[in-house]
Amino acid sequence: MKLIARTKLAGTARSIDTGAVNSTERIDLGGAAVVTATITNALFADPGLVVGWTACAIVKASDVLARQLTRRV
Repeated sequence: MKLIARTKLAGTARSIDTGAVNSTERIDLGGAAVVTATITNALFADPGLVVGWTACAIVKASDVLARQLTRRV
């Protein structure tokens, strides 16, 4: 499969929560960085994601939201 995306973040799959329609996976990028990805269950079943294995978050969006993570003291 050819992917056209601007950002690919590699890490380790830390948790997977499966709902009725979507699944949510948390990917640890190292340090304090964690990405949460929500995908449909149909897509989730295809790659066979497993907790503890290397995973890649692929970001393709027209909008990106940002927030401050720490306060200045």
